[in-house]
Amino acid sequence: MDIRQLRCLVEIVDSGTFTDAAIELGISQAAVSRNLLALERELGVRLLHRTSRSLTPTTAGVRVLARARHILAEIDELVSEATSGHTRLRVGHAWSAFGSRTREFQRRWAAEHPGIELQLIRTNTATGGLAEGLCDLAVVRSQLELRRFGHVLLTRERRYCALPADDPLARKRSLMLDQLRDRTLVIDRRTGSTTADLWPESARPVLEYTQDVDDWLAAIASGRCVGVTPQATSTQYRRDGVVYRPLRDAPPVDVHLIWHREDPHPAARAAVDLLIALYRESSSPNS
Repeated sequence: MDIRQLRCLVEIVDSGTFTDAAIELGISQAAVSRNLLALERELGVRLLHRTSRSLTPTTAGVRVLARARHILAEIDELVSEATSGHTRLRVGHAWSAFGSRTREFQRRWAAEHPGIELQLIRTNTATGGLAEGLCDLAVVRSQLELRRFGHVLLTRERRYCALPADDPLARKRSLMLDQLRDRTLVIDRRTGSTTADLWPESARPVLEYTQDVDDWLAAIASGRCVGVTPQATSTQYRRDGVVYRPLRDAPPVDVHLIWHREDPHPAARAAVDLLIALYRESSSPNS
């Protein structure tokens, strides 16, 4: 069985005749007939009822036709994925992309590179989807072995505490880590930037685990937990019932942009340069 046989079956049914199917496929009518007969021989069933006036799928043909359409659609998508790489740039992130700079990045990219579609893809993996082949470059805030990737440090973000809005600590303008020692801290072990190591071993909060930013926010809004997160989360994920307060004594979080060292996307360098410029602009004294 091969793809040509499946395409012939689908086109015969869609066109209604062998002659029209041959025209659509750009092959001879005899070739269409041979492909259909070969497919029926491979499967051991008759796929079409043929008369001088009509052509309809058999019961088996209906089932095979549905699967053939699905297979051909998957193949077409695969071809499109492989050939459209240079006209689309996929940027992965686990939680918060570029925070307050995300929208400006999208706008400038569209203006400066109109021929390359920008897609932001959220995926909860340590590499933001890069190692899994889901994106072309990714922003990461978790502890990661960077030597296998091309990478650049974009910035160091301040850490914030996420609190229930009615928590007594929410009345304060800023907090210290020690004020959270008696709370339940919700963290993402796979992609998060927070660990119990932020606290002395004798003064660590109770930990609860999650694997998704929406579940993380829900646990905090419920009043059950608090969270510690980079500043970008506080600007990108506003939620009723949750407030953010800066932590005065927590170390900042390194924000890296990573990409494939070998065979990077042709537009990766342009994206890196644009993001470096955006972070420099926003951190300058006059910005």
